[in-house]
Amino acid sequence: MKFSPHYLKRYKDLMVLFFKYRQPGIASKFPQTDMVDPSVGNGARQAEELPKDLERLGPTFVKLGQLLSSRADLLPAPYLKHLARLQDRVTPFPYEQVQQIVETELGLPINTAFALFEREPLAAASLGQVHRAVLPDGHPVVVKVQRPNITKQIAEDFAALEEIARFLRRYTQMGQRVELEKVLEEFEHTLAHELDYRREAANMVTLARNLAKFKRLIVPLPIEDYTTPKVLTMDYIEGTKITELPPEAQLDGDRRALAEELFQAYLQQILVNGLFHADPHPGNILVTPDSRIALLDLGMVGHTTPAMQENLLKLLLAISEGESEQAADIAIRISSPSLDFDEQDFHHKIGQLVAEACNATLNEMQVGTVVLSVGRIAAETGLRVPTELSLLGKTLLQLDQIGRALQPDFDPNESIRRNASQILNQRLKSSITEGKAFSTLLEAKQFLGALPSRLNKILDSIGNAELNVNVKPSETEFLVDSARKVANRITTGLVLAALIVGAALLMRVPTSFQLFGYPGLAMICFLAAAVGGLWLVLSIVWQDFKSKRKSQSPRY
Repeated sequence: MKFSPHYLKRYKDLMVLFFKYRQPGIASKFPQTDMVDPSVGNGARQAEELPKDLERLGPTFVKLGQLLSSRADLLPAPYLKHLARLQDRVTPFPYEQVQQIVETELGLPINTAFALFEREPLAAASLGQVHRAVLPDGHPVVVKVQRPNITKQIAEDFAALEEIARFLRRYTQMGQRVELEKVLEEFEHTLAHELDYRREAANMVTLARNLAKFKRLIVPLPIEDYTTPKVLTMDYIEGTKITELPPEAQLDGDRRALAEELFQAYLQQILVNGLFHADPHPGNILVTPDSRIALLDLGMVGHTTPAMQENLLKLLLAISEGESEQAADIAIRISSPSLDFDEQDFHHKIGQLVAEACNATLNEMQVGTVVLSVGRIAAETGLRVPTELSLLGKTLLQLDQIGRALQPDFDPNESIRRNASQILNQRLKSSITEGKAFSTLLEAKQFLGALPSRLNKILDSIGNAELNVNVKPSETEFLVDSARKVANRITTGLVLAALIVGAALLMRVPTSFQLFGYPGLAMICFLAAAVGGLWLVLSIVWQDFKSKRKSQSPRY
């Protein structure tokens, strides 16, 4: 461990945080005895205090809190609710530092690069702050500037977090159950992407291209010549936060149609394009004066593979249609079960969840909450769900809130069912490309060309009674190893029994060689049998102890 003053302070802060929240914190991972109910009393108060404690620890922990807000497999619902409201607003840093960073990154004096650059920031967040500016050609832009030394600070904070995680894994059951090091690795990867503004610029371009057909949605585009890893210059979009839009505000067109288009666009991002805006909280969604919706802050995005997209679509349809068995089967298929995964309990709890969701009134129904609950139930029963499912749940939960801000009776389930066929058609079209078509033709040509000779070989083998079928069952090595251990124990027991019987028979044969007043050879056999029996009993007890300990080890 590192023992500089910075690390010692961080160790102290983290241990205080851990001991404060260890009981009600990661509810799905702890035994349920002696736990505080996080929805009432002291547990509810601690759930409300967690975001404030993270804000006091600095920007790294603010971002960790925001990322944790999507992990229903790690935290109970009250904590997720309060973390989702975690405000990424901090004190801005001085304009002199902004000017120095901009000029260093762009290689130009700020007065030359911009016709106007406002000294006061529009907003200040944990990783950077944004300023309004005007390019020399009169184009209005906003400039996001990364905080000075933030990369170094985050690296030091993660080093301290990793030391604490290793300590907890070695010496606490909680550390083993949660696999904190893997969780930190995921968070570090996400933060590293957010710290490179060129990635965010690329995300803007890709998302704008993918959503081009949605005329009432807009994504700001980056100004490439004014964008570096620490400075991001993009189009300025004027608008009002969607949650601050007055209910009586008049929009050009139907509010319901606007909510429908927004939801449809996100379904396309997740289930067709494979790249989606993973942080659509109200501060990142604006309504422009011409009644369009602007998507901002694309530093945090999610990715889905074609196979995962298909399974997520099936899962959403199963939930929206109330098909609990199908939803449970799909969740199991895309997840990683642990050795003690309770499949029956998982099916039972998913059945209850989907039934409650179907019986809920329209105002109570939140498809995002249901998806997040699937992850929580999976964790409780020993199933590790993919990160994509958690991000999907968080994104849909935020969309539920935004959709209802536009239209209070907006039904996301109905929108999923309504758009399912269109999404399937888009997936089919996106999968049929010129490259894939040529690849399929080449594979078909190879298959058809080799088919006659392969059929001849198979028929010859059948005719000559030479056809062999080799089957390799799963976990063969484990089964063979277990059978070998059982056989060894039985053989050892038989040998020990033979020694005891032989010693008993030799007791009747008088010999000059004696031990303890008995025939020596018989006593040697008895002693060998005693030592062997003791070894066998200790071995069995030790193996049973290890098996029991393994069953209580981390679920995944």
